[in-house]
Order: sequence, then structure tokens, then C-alpha cells
Amino acid sequence: MRVALVHDYLDQFGGQERVLLNLIEMFPEAPIYTLLYEPKSLGHLFKNKEIHTSFIDTPFVRKRHRLFIPILGHAAQSLNLGDKYDLIITNTMGFVKGVRYKNSVHISYIHSPLRYAWEPWTYLPDLFPKPLIWAGMPAIQYVRWQDKKFSQKPDHILTNSNHIADKINNYYGREAKVLNPPIEDHVFYYDPKIEKQNYYLIYGRIIHYKKFLMVIHAFKKMGLPLKVVGAGPEEYAVKKLINGSDGLEYLSFVEDENKLREIIAKAKAVIVPQIEDFGLVSAESIACGTPVIGYNAGGTAEIIEDGLNGILFGEQSENGLIEAVQRFEKRTFNPKRVSETAEKYSKKRFREEFMKVVNSVL
Repeated sequence: MRVALVHDYLDQFGGQERVLLNLIEMFPEAPIYTLLYEPKSLGHLFKNKEIHTSFIDTPFVRKRHRLFIPILGHAAQSLNLGDKYDLIITNTMGFVKGVRYKNSVHISYIHSPLRYAWEPWTYLPDLFPKPLIWAGMPAIQYVRWQDKKFSQKPDHILTNSNHIADKINNYYGREAKVLNPPIEDHVFYYDPKIEKQNYYLIYGRIIHYKKFLMVIHAFKKMGLPLKVVGAGPEEYAVKKLINGSDGLEYLSFVEDENKLREIIAKAKAVIVPQIEDFGLVSAESIACGTPVIGYNAGGTAEIIEDGLNGILFGEQSENGLIEAVQRFEKRTFNPKRVSETAEKYSKKRFREEFMKVVNSVL
């Protein structure tokens, strides 16, 4: 079977790239098509792979590709796979579901509809000032039209959560089968030798919609210990807010996943105050035996069962979080039982379910 893998950008590592690595292990001979590839960032992961890129793959664009959003769809269409493949798998939250080909079966794993097009006021303020976003609305409308057009190309759509499946249906008018992405279960697992310590944890990319500042304000009010792990556009604001506060600690980005697992496993609970497409942080945390205090929306609401592996709160505010932490303080959670609720996010299960889909359509 001739297979091609198609991915949006190979310039940074995140949940979407984790899925790609699993697909590579499933289809090791498959070449990768992508809009751009930055070997300095990800060359150690893909150095032996056959990689094809689009016409925008230049050093200048690699560092600034979000400035080129209006032409990224055309870049995707410049990737012409012809009739060389029996199966094309697009792994995307952007434009590459619009690649050109002939007579192939096309399965698209969509992590999210194109965020900048469909939810600009949630995701663009980190990149552009509001007046520029208003001025760019005609371009955003065009990109939205183009994204919907491309969404009609896949023969079969998979996605990461019911939350995103609903968006795919609302925005694209397409049905999607939910297949939760896997966690790195050889890294994030329950270790009974690790003892809990007296702190809460929030970790991930420090960006405005992930509500780090709201969490810090809430913990300052409560006077409870909190560790903050991550990096991103709001990093300076986080450091400034934490500076001089008793019990609050900033640890910057932790590259060593085993070290991160230890930090997660020792925490009383991990705070997830944002709306997540899937909720990788929540899945990793419960796998380590650490309950989650999460906002009752998006993918988090599908992963966390209130009272079993965490606490859910319905008001995305400091007061809503404070009330949830107070409820958590009155409960006890069994770390081993918490970790068992993450077994369905294993790599083995993901690969088996994905291959069932492949075998059913070929």
C-alpha cells in the first residue's frame, strides 16, 4: 500500500506533531508533505525522512508564517501528490487538507478547524493588535471560505474529541469520527514511589486564552502554593505577577519529559482553566495519577469525570476556580484509580483504532 503523510508545518513540537510521529511509526515508508520544514527545530526527529515542502518554505517565512495566512491555502494546493498513493493521510488544523491528488483515498485527522478563520477574536490577539484584526476581516472571511472548501476534500474525517467533532459539523457540514490522540504513555504514567507534595500546578504554553494570569490571581487570593511551568507570549507578565509572592514559583519550560512527569506526579492537582480542543495536559496529568481541576468545557469536560479523576467548574473566572479548589480540598483522590482513567489514551489503542479505519475504507 502506497501511503503519504501530509502535515501543516514542521517548525515546532506539540500535540499535532506527536500524532504525526505515531503515524510515521505506523507507516514508516511514507513520505511527508508539509508547507514548511525547519530542520533546526525538528531535524532530530525527521532527519531520515523523505520530506517535500511547498514554495513558501524559505528561512524568512519559516519564522513568520502566520503573517502569510492569506496565501497558505495556495501553498497547500501547490503540493500535488498526483496518483502516486493509494492512501493520503492529512494531519491538520490548517490548510493541508486541500492538497491536490488523483484517485487516492483521503483520511484527514483534523485537530481543529482553522482557528484564525473561525475564532479570530480568541486566537489572533496574541499576534496582532485589535485594529489590525478589524482591518483584516475581509482576508479572514476569504480564508474561512477557503478552509471550508478544502474541508470537503477528505473522504473520511477523524478528530480528537466530541467538542471538535461538533465544530467540524457546524463549520464544515461534515461528520467526523472521534479518535482521541495518544499520550506518550511510556513517559506519563503512575509511579507509586513518587509521593505527593503540597503544591498545585499549571503548565503548558503561556498564551492569553490559557488563562495563566487568572489562575495566578486566584492562588494569590487563596494563599495556596502554585508552580507555573511553561513559556510563551505572556511569560513576562506571569513572571512579574509571581515575583515576590509567597508560595508561587515559576519554572520556565521543562524540556526533560521525565522531569516534567515528576513535577506533575508530585502535584496535588493540575489546573486547566481554558477551553481545550482535546486536553493533552489533562490526559497526561491523570495518567501520572494527578487529578485535574478543569473548566467544564471543550475536551477537558470529556476527559475529567467530576469526583473520580478531578473537579470541574462551570464559571471561567477567579471565583469559579477558587470555589473548585475549595471543593477539591475537601475530597480525596486515589492516584492509582485516577491513572487508570487514562488507559484509553494509550498509543497502542490509538494505532489499533486508526488501522481499523484504514482497513475499512481500502
